[in-house]
Amino acid sequence: MPRGVRTSPLGAREVAGAPYTLRVLQEGYCCPQPNGAFRADGSVTLVWGGPVTALVDTGGPWDRQRLVSLLAERGLSPDDVTHVVCTHGHSDHVGNINLFPAATLLVGHDLSRGDGCYLPHDLAKGCPYVLHPGRLEVVATPGHTIDHVSVVVRDTSLGTVVVAGDLFEREEDEEEWRASSEDPARQEQSRRRVMAVADVIVPGHGPPFRVFRERGDGKVPWEEDDEGNATAGGGPKGHGDIPRGDVTPGDVPEEEGNGTGNDPKP
Repeated sequence: MPRGVRTSPLGAREVAGAPYTLRVLQEGYCCPQPNGAFRADGSVTLVWGGPVTALVDTGGPWDRQRLVSLLAERGLSPDDVTHVVCTHGHSDHVGNINLFPAATLLVGHDLSRGDGCYLPHDLAKGCPYVLHPGRLEVVATPGHTIDHVSVVVRDTSLGTVVVAGDLFEREEDEEEWRASSEDPARQEQSRRRVMAVADVIVPGHGPPFRVFRERGDGKVPWEEDDEGNATAGGGPKGHGDIPRGDVTPGDVPEEEGNGTGNDPKP
């Protein structure tokens, strides 16, 4: 845990916001077994309320009918989902992606829409993939897998929420996350980066939790870029922020043009 940071359970599955509300439809879990195996399933999170209706991760294929029912409880069908973001390609996160053939699909850095149309983007260069300018975007958070991503939801009632997939297994996971990491050093950087900006984190295998920072000068340290330059932003409540896409509200670029965002699905 970075110095000056503490966490506590959120104690709820929903965070309201304007325009976007976030609801954890399914809390992930991971339970080791005596024979060395483990039983696990990933968290599934719905973000809705604005022009984008996004599902972050889809659980395992064994969850298919349950996921349809969970959406129906919110008055939605799979056809209502405009975007599906799978934080990485493991089976407990991508298992039901075929429920959403009409949605824009992002699996790690793999972006597609419609009948096999693969789209460009700059996630690998550290640029966010913008879903709704200033409100909702996907950022690269490598480590657990090299192409792991997280979803950033801004302007909720609790500030910035990061749906982080397996960047965080659960709250207080310091003793376990490295065992399943493809690149622990990069994952450590990604975790610190998210801890510096998030007010709430939704982990991949546990309930959501809050993040509290103790600041002296109102600033949050930021990692250096490849040239050694410190980068920081002006996130909500005075702390740093994940770099935002180079777009302005109301100017959502076409995905086919530059891959940094998209218009709401017709």
